[in-house]
Amino acid sequence: MTLNSPARLETTSTAAPDARSRSTHRWWALAILALAQFLVILDATIVNIALPSIGGQLHLDTAGLSWVITAYVLPFGGLLLLGGRLADRYGHRRLFLIGTAGFIVGSALAGFSTSGILLFSARAIQGASAALLAPAALALVTQLFTSNTDRGKALGIWGAVAGFGSAAGVLLGGVLTAAFGWQAVFFVNLPVGILVVASLPSLLNRDPKRAAERLDAPGAAAITAGLIAAVGALTSAERLGFAHPLTLALFAAAAVLIATFIVIEHRSTSPLVPFSIFANRAVTAGNLVILLLGGAIVALFFALSVYMQTVLHYDALTAGVAQLPLAGALVVVAGIVPSLIVRLGMRNTLAISLLVMAGGLLWLATAPSDAQFVTQLLGPSLLIGMGLGGAAVSGTQLAVHGVTPTDAGLAGGLVNASQQIGGALGIAVLGAIAASRTAALQQQGAAAADALTAGFSWVFLGSAMLAVAGAIIAVTVRDRHMTPAAAARSAAKDLSA
Repeated sequence: MTLNSPARLETTSTAAPDARSRSTHRWWALAILALAQFLVILDATIVNIALPSIGGQLHLDTAGLSWVITAYVLPFGGLLLLGGRLADRYGHRRLFLIGTAGFIVGSALAGFSTSGILLFSARAIQGASAALLAPAALALVTQLFTSNTDRGKALGIWGAVAGFGSAAGVLLGGVLTAAFGWQAVFFVNLPVGILVVASLPSLLNRDPKRAAERLDAPGAAAITAGLIAAVGALTSAERLGFAHPLTLALFAAAAVLIATFIVIEHRSTSPLVPFSIFANRAVTAGNLVILLLGGAIVALFFALSVYMQTVLHYDALTAGVAQLPLAGALVVVAGIVPSLIVRLGMRNTLAISLLVMAGGLLWLATAPSDAQFVTQLLGPSLLIGMGLGGAAVSGTQLAVHGVTPTDAGLAGGLVNASQQIGGALGIAVLGAIAASRTAALQQQGAAAADALTAGFSWVFLGSAMLAVAGAIIAVTVRDRHMTPAAAARSAAKDLSA
């Protein structure tokens, strides 16, 4: 019996074991898919701690080290929509395995790199492969779990893994770099990736045959180039400022390319992104929230890590350990979110989670330059972790709610693209605000630690504002012809079906 084919129930005695076997396979498949997603999320942060060591051995200056990050982010963010649509066209299982294999190859090449050019090329392979892997993986999760109750549980696990990956990168990067050298942050992907590629084919059927469709090549080229330009502009703004000629040129190119894409899609008989998907208000609201949440998360973890190391003088390992309570709270809450959604509704759960997260961020913004962890950092960290766990799960669930199987890969690409664009936007805008605040205070004669702390507090305040904005969107952008109370009842009814 195959995983996705209907069971032929000839006797009662064989029906239950077959059902249990299919259920067990699905959860094992989820574990493997989540493991691959963990690598993708982890790789965005684990490299940061290793950058000084990489620069010293490969003779890279600050500008060169920035490309270690940028070379991964640009293809990842730029190719996500194309990757999701390719998965819909050519098979989610196939594209997931291709993406994972490419990620393994890129990781190996990165670990063996002996020059900056080789490392940048390897990181680009990692990013492009992640753009195939991530949307296909989320599409497979939504297809594996057709029962709304099981899907809620599965996405709860998915959100917990994604959130924990963001927090774990700092800790794991510090441990691996200190013990084995910077190459270990790449080599750690190899055994995990090989396990994923070796295990998944036995847990999932081959992709069903699909009718041959013409790929919208002009649309794919326009949106890929547009997203790369947009991510590049935000990255440039973070490092060079919004008024720099390169930043302005990239923003202009992104605007032209995305406008061109919209025109192409309206005229195409087989569009890469059918805009009808945005008629689903859940998809629209969910992606807007994920975009804002991505900005808050990336800015938070960046500012918190730097604050702990430069102001509180924690070493890299201590800074990572100090973020474990946040990660632990995230994982615990993510596990109970599905039951909360049944009771409160998807949008209400999302809004409450974001407000809890905002409360923790506002509390964290009051931390002084000599903050004590137990009395001034632990409480905010727990609140942020609880809110983030609830928001990551319910936000993702909202963004894929009601999506058809033929658009599942596209929906996964949209979710990941929203998170990447939001993260780049958050760190660029809030980072610039923090730097401006710190510079102004230093010019006024403030101590360096106090000036830095004030700048970071503005990042935390800005992240809190993004979370509040997400909460407002969650409860106001609802399906047409449906009152808020009816929408909440509908969501809860779907999840309990």
